[in-house]
Amino acid sequence: MHDVKLSKRLSYVLRHDPDSIGIALDPSGWVLVPDLLAALERNGVNVSRDRLESVVATNDKHRFTLDAARDRIRANQGHSVPVDLGLAPVVPPERLYHGTAAHAVPAILRDGLRRGSRHAVHLSPDAATARRVGARHGSPAVLEIDAAGMHAAGYRFEVSDNGVWLTERVPPEFLTPPRIAAG
Repeated sequence: MHDVKLSKRLSYVLRHDPDSIGIALDPSGWVLVPDLLAALERNGVNVSRDRLESVVATNDKHRFTLDAARDRIRANQGHSVPVDLGLAPVVPPERLYHGTAAHAVPAILRDGLRRGSRHAVHLSPDAATARRVGARHGSPAVLEIDAAGMHAAGYRFEVSDNGVWLTERVPPEFLTPPRIAAG
């Protein structure tokens, strides 16, 4: 199994369905590394600790974190299973960005951004990152978020360990019509 495929498998297991390989996340989303490796092996994926640590260190989106002792691993954000990441509220920058598929824009402008089955809405610190996120879903569009205005109105923001900004929702009045990005 190559590293991209392993990273995707880890994302699925640690964010959405730990039970699929017979593990349980603790309330903060952590699982012991030996338990994860043993469960992966029981499910036909033989991964060494060194390889796991390499995938964590080299993942382009920094989706995973090992604790300081390197005994536990968790996904940084994007969970559809209940977890409390223990992130403190922070004051956001004036503007944040959300990348999406261009075809989703009319509904987003009407209804705002909602977390759906995820733990939170994911926002990017810059338009270039948001464009890359949106490109995964087709022709990308980048929406600008009035994060300062949201914060002033009482909305909570957090930042995951890999720099993704999180909030429960973004109402339409805080969205600027998107810039449709070329291919």
